[in-house]
Amino acid sequence: MFAALLNIRDEPIDLRQLPPGFEIVGRARRAAFAAGRDSSSAALAGRYWIAGRFRLDARDELRARLGPSAASASDAALCLLAYAKWGASFTDFLAGDFAFVLWDDGAQCLLGVRDQMGVHTLFHSRTADAWLVGDSLDWLAGQVPTSDALDDYWIADFLVLGVAREFERTVYRDIKRLAPAHLLKLGEGGLSLRRYWRLDIPEPVYLHRAEAYCERFRELLSRAVADRLPAGSVGIAMSGGLDSTTLAATAVEVTGDPSRIVAECEHYERLMHIREDHYASLAARHIGIELRIRPADDIAYDPLWRARKLRSPEPMTALINAHDMQRVAREMGAAALVWLDGEGPDNALILERDAYLGWLRRQRSWRRLAQALIEYSAAKGLAGWAQTIGRHTGLQREAELEPFDTLPRWLQRDFAERLALPERQESLGIGGDMSHPWHPASIGSFTSPIWQSHFDVRAFEGTLGGFEWRYPYLDLRVLEFMLSVPPVPWGWNKRLIREAMRGRLPPEVLARRKTPLDCYPEVATIREVGLPVLPEGRRIARYVDPRLLPDVGASDSDLATSLNAHVLDHWLAHPRQ
Repeated sequence: MFAALLNIRDEPIDLRQLPPGFEIVGRARRAAFAAGRDSSSAALAGRYWIAGRFRLDARDELRARLGPSAASASDAALCLLAYAKWGASFTDFLAGDFAFVLWDDGAQCLLGVRDQMGVHTLFHSRTADAWLVGDSLDWLAGQVPTSDALDDYWIADFLVLGVAREFERTVYRDIKRLAPAHLLKLGEGGLSLRRYWRLDIPEPVYLHRAEAYCERFRELLSRAVADRLPAGSVGIAMSGGLDSTTLAATAVEVTGDPSRIVAECEHYERLMHIREDHYASLAARHIGIELRIRPADDIAYDPLWRARKLRSPEPMTALINAHDMQRVAREMGAAALVWLDGEGPDNALILERDAYLGWLRRQRSWRRLAQALIEYSAAKGLAGWAQTIGRHTGLQREAELEPFDTLPRWLQRDFAERLALPERQESLGIGGDMSHPWHPASIGSFTSPIWQSHFDVRAFEGTLGGFEWRYPYLDLRVLEFMLSVPPVPWGWNKRLIREAMRGRLPPEVLARRKTPLDCYPEVATIREVGLPVLPEGRRIARYVDPRLLPDVGASDSDLATSLNAHVLDHWLAHPRQ
């Protein structure tokens, strides 16, 4: 944790507002920084201070740009040297996972910066006397006099979706979250915000050989994994799917030492039969790494979760199994201090056939259009065409997905009407930018606040176990390349990764198609053990009518959504200590 204070008036800072027990790593008349054990700090020339959480990509390239003084600099010091050299444009030269605050004593201004994808978080608020910036929502809530005032829009989004639709909102009305790829500046002019980076993929990358795409992907992923490796063991959350096994194989190649890789596979023996353990074991044996199979049937939902003392800074549905999560996380933390997460390719390598072919047609790129049609037909193969023919002739039915955009009937009507929630859902959707001309779904997914929820849950899990999650596929070099390859043919069943890993993973794993979960594991358990009844008269009644919440006979999606109401009620009933 780290924190910064900036007095609004030119008066000495009151250090009592900083978190107790934290080291004061920078102090001026109007400003002060504090850092805990899980954060870093640096100072330069008696003028610049920095504190935050840092893990930079491409350090060697950055050091070369900065010159000899950066040869042995830490990631925190590299960020500070970059600011001293390039000023406000220094963020153009930074990539990785970071959130930090920086003080420029000469300019008398405080900067707050958050990484491009939003892996690490940063909050800010204002009291009558000072601006507060830091990565702990609980700390800010303890300093802001109006922290009892909640953000109704955040709560509405959580109840309906389980996540916020806007990056900047938090559960507290008067505490804001800095959006990813944004820079906050506090000075004489007050608060200003600037976006310093956008996910911009103007045109596809066309290479002369198919193998060149695979070579480039392997090269970039190897760099991303290398930048995220700790000194000792590294853990990999490894299902039997393609993405996580690719990470494991790449980590072995990068380290040259399979004994440094620890993999864990969660496997459902009773609730589902998707054979994750079988495929994960095949991959582990092939690349020669340790694999632990963890039965997951009994850790999807904790019937006693409401009686546990675990609490998250904001409501999150992960609380329903946080007790078991803590036990598992501690075992993971004992095995490795850094774990790699395989999320990313499912969103980046989407076969957006119609959007891409339509864009080629509008561009009058007839040669590429013809080539794409030929490649699509070849990539699809006989099995793919049989599925298509079956759908169009009625011989095969696609799964019917229940719509997510219907408001639950248990929302209080006056609450939904006051916030105009139907109109909000229609205008914001899930918050992503779907305007890209040939990759709208992929770009939309990576610009959606849904990723914030994933990072928050992972950070909560890491806190419980004393370890850190890292995301090689979200390395900007890897992500931008995956989004730049032509969706046809490389998005067909993630063909880019399947071709790139041929010979590096077992054929059975490479041939396996994406396997969705057979059910909601937590809902399957709830049908056996039941849900508690929410009594009337509680604070939750402002938002939810407890009498209308579904029972165990409701549909899976209704039960899953209603968990958000139970979690919010629990969070409201157990205030921050």
